[in-house]
Amino acid sequence: MILSGKEILKNIETGDIIIEPFNKENINPNSYNLSLSNELLVYENNVLDMKIANPVKKITIPEEGLLLEPNRLYLGRTNEFTKTEKFVPMLEGRSSTGRLGLFIHVTAGFGDIGFAGYWTLEIFCVQPIRIYPDTQICQIYYHDIHGDYELYSSGKYQNNKGIQPSLMYKDFEK
Repeated sequence: MILSGKEILKNIETGDIIIEPFNKENINPNSYNLSLSNELLVYENNVLDMKIANPVKKITIPEEGLLLEPNRLYLGRTNEFTKTEKFVPMLEGRSSTGRLGLFIHVTAGFGDIGFAGYWTLEIFCVQPIRIYPDTQICQIYYHDIHGDYELYSSGKYQNNKGIQPSLMYKDFEK
């Protein structure tokens, strides 16, 4: 079952959901709006390899905006740090964002219970679009969970500080 906005707020007040910084005005009927930081990463190579750490370049989004190019993957992150050990967090684009042809996650909108960190956004656009820092670009919502479970404990993305490119190459090191 998805938590209502009122239930999200109640769980923020009890500490079962952490969103920092938190702004009560960002609560929706069943989600919370998250905003875009002022940095992006882009891969430097045209061909990416799953078995290696692919080099990236950092781009700063100026206050006057940054024009994104179609058919290019940009990695961004939320300004907000989130954590919960009680619910399953999920990330989705806002409808206003999607109606501009801007996708904020290519595949990774599903979070694991116990994840703590900033959300890396896999940004892709259909046509050129100008984006701005601190824009409410996506929303997080929470599912309750039933049955026994273990908290997310992967060292790859837990407690991240910034944008994280793919660390899939670590899966091959096992």
